[in-house]
Amino acid sequence: MRSGLYLPNQGPFADAGLLADLARDAERAGWEGLFIWDELMPVYEHAMGRPKVDADPGDWLAAADAIVALTAIAAATERIRFGALVTPVARLRPEVFAHQTATLDRFSGGRLIVGVGLGSPDSQFAAFGYHTDVRTRAAQVDEFLALLVELWSGAPVDFDGAYFKASGVTLTPTPVQQPRIPVWIGADSSRRAPRRRAARWDGYAPASQQWPTGVISPAEYREALEEIGSLRAGSGPYDAVVIGNADATVPSAADLEEYEEVGVTWHLVQALTADQARERIRRGPPSS
Repeated sequence: MRSGLYLPNQGPFADAGLLADLARDAERAGWEGLFIWDELMPVYEHAMGRPKVDADPGDWLAAADAIVALTAIAAATERIRFGALVTPVARLRPEVFAHQTATLDRFSGGRLIVGVGLGSPDSQFAAFGYHTDVRTRAAQVDEFLALLVELWSGAPVDFDGAYFKASGVTLTPTPVQQPRIPVWIGADSSRRAPRRRAARWDGYAPASQQWPTGVISPAEYREALEEIGSLRAGSGPYDAVVIGNADATVPSAADLEEYEEVGVTWHLVQALTADQARERIRRGPPSS
């Protein structure tokens, strides 16, 4: 099982330079990944207000652009994997995102992971005139991903979808990673529809209903991965992510073996302040 850090793109972490410094230190300390949120607007009350953590909501008004922050992380490191968990792609243009991610994958030597989800809360979509209906956003996500993979291929693309279109276009250069940059699907762990989506892609990165304080149990994860496995068409490598709780006490190092037995391949340790992040980096990966 690999170990990584999971950090906001908000509050103190809105500083891409800080994220780059933390990523450099994490790589030196033996961590294998660093992943960030991808939010446009503050989500303090939504993500951290139940229950509140020791942070001032006023400190969380700033948010870094995820692609810029990930580029800073890539430039500061040589080995660790990185990505956003998750990007709500229904608010993006697929051709722009395809170009950005292919460029970033090449710049990093093939270390990018693309995390995709529907996004929440709905207010982030309503504020800019995007669809707030979950079924509509789900259809947009599926169509976005279908077009994204075609655009990554470097071959001519003709695509006529309900939400996105491309006519005789070719985008190059292509990503380093083949057949594509890995796509992980993120969602509330209790939802069944994202499992069907996750089965079509390269990984599953669910969050507990009590995120950021709750953690999915090994038994819950086993049930989810069994369902995903029954739906998968291929038998190649597949990543499954467990996100630890906000105070980094669960899962403990002793618990990780049980998660690994059910098929979890990544354990992410959260930090919600810069001091927490530095302390957890210094402590080193719990699975080492």
